[in-house]
Amino acid sequence: MLKQRFVLDTTALTDLQTREVMGYTSLCEGMKAILDLIADARLQFGISCYIPYPSVYKEMYEFASRNGCDREVIAKIDTWLVKKAPDRYRVDVTSQIFHEYVSYMRERINRGMGVAEDSIWEAATECLFMENPQNKNKEYREEVEREVIGGIIGKFRNKYRAALRYGILDSAPDIDVLILAKELDAAVVASDYGIEKWAEQLGVRFVPANTFPMMIKEYLRHSPEGEKEKGDGDNKKKGHSEEAGFI
Repeated sequence: MLKQRFVLDTTALTDLQTREVMGYTSLCEGMKAILDLIADARLQFGISCYIPYPSVYKEMYEFASRNGCDREVIAKIDTWLVKKAPDRYRVDVTSQIFHEYVSYMRERINRGMGVAEDSIWEAATECLFMENPQNKNKEYREEVEREVIGGIIGKFRNKYRAALRYGILDSAPDIDVLILAKELDAAVVASDYGIEKWAEQLGVRFVPANTFPMMIKEYLRHSPEGEKEKGDGDNKKKGHSEEAGFI
């Protein structure tokens, strides 16, 4: 029997692109469908899907609750995903990886600082060139806050995320996913570029979230039940063809 292990990040169940590929518009329906595939794969092939406990489990639970998913989704998470705390003290990570991560983080922090500086200069410049009616100080201040500062802060947030957060491990659950995968010699399932990048550095197999359901379906298609259904379909076609020939 095929033995495979996967460690799931929260994005393995919540990724928008994955839902679109599967044909679901509802987050909760998409989560249910993926969990049902995981259940079939576990029963038919013994494929195990793990989540770090409590970090990722708590994240998944809160995500489902905030989005109005019913208790069935939580029950499927509890039933079909194996909760395990990563052994942070025994999993070895080479000093070279640590050195590269620190250097990489310093570079990204400097880029984020540059984005902040640009936004400050832009806000100051816009304010200087705005007309200031002397008898409408309050209205002028509100206009500056609404039209200038608010818009620039919005742009700053988007640029800051792109400059600093994209491609890094910026949360404890991200690190737990990689440590647990390393510990179990399992593949990571996520739609997070930071996890993908550092999985490569750690020598951990990576499966994009949007291809994971297709992978499970491919396993199931070649299960004894899947082959039987396929054979029955072929026999029906063959019988229909022979009947047509006889007529």
